[in-house]
Amino acid sequence: MGGSGSRLSKELLAEYQDLTFLTKQEILLQFAFLCPHSPPCWHQSTDPPWRWHCDLLPQVCGPHPANPFKERICRVFSTSPTRDSLSFEDFLDLLSVFSDTATPDIKSHYAFRIFDFDDDGTLNREDLSRLVNCLTGEGEDTRLSVSEMKQLVDNILEESDIDRDGTINLSEFQHVISRSPDFASSFKIVL
Repeated sequence: MGGSGSRLSKELLAEYQDLTFLTKQEILLQFAFLCPHSPPCWHQSTDPPWRWHCDLLPQVCGPHPANPFKERICRVFSTSPTRDSLSFEDFLDLLSVFSDTATPDIKSHYAFRIFDFDDDGTLNREDLSRLVNCLTGEGEDTRLSVSEMKQLVDNILEESDIDRDGTINLSEFQHVISRSPDFASSFKIVL
C-alpha cells in the first residue's frame, strides 16, 4: 500500500516508542510488514483500526513453526472484548515484552500470565500440567504418563511453592525466575 494512508504520523510513532521497549526503526519495520496485510481503511490522522484474528497471525507473520502458546499469547495481549484478535498496538505490546530490552520483571510477569491458563492469578496443578504438555508436545511419543506428570508437577511445586498453598503465585514465580539468569534471554517467541 502506498500513499499517505499507509504511514504512521510522527506523533503516533513517538507515542508507540514512548510506550514500548521498541525503537523507532522496529516500529516502522513492523508497520511496513503488517500494513500490506491490512484493509486500506484508515488514514494517517487516526489510529489503525484493523485487528488480526489470532488464527491468521501465522499467515501474516510468515511461515514460522507452530507455537503451542499462540492462543494464550493472543489472549494475554489482546484488548478486544473476545480476546481473540490483536490490534497493531496489541502486537507492538507483544513484541515489546519479548524484545531484548524489556526488563526481566516484565518478561516474567507476562510469562506468568501466559502460563496461567485459567486466568485465576495462580499456577495450579492443571496449569502446570498444561504448561508441560505445551513444552513436550501432546503426541503419543512425547506425552508424559500420568505418574510422570504427577511427579514432575510435584517437583515444580516443591521448588516453587514457597507458602505451600499448592499453587504458584506471581511473586513465587518471579522468585524462581530471578534464580534463573537465562530466563530473560530464553523467553522468546515465534508467532
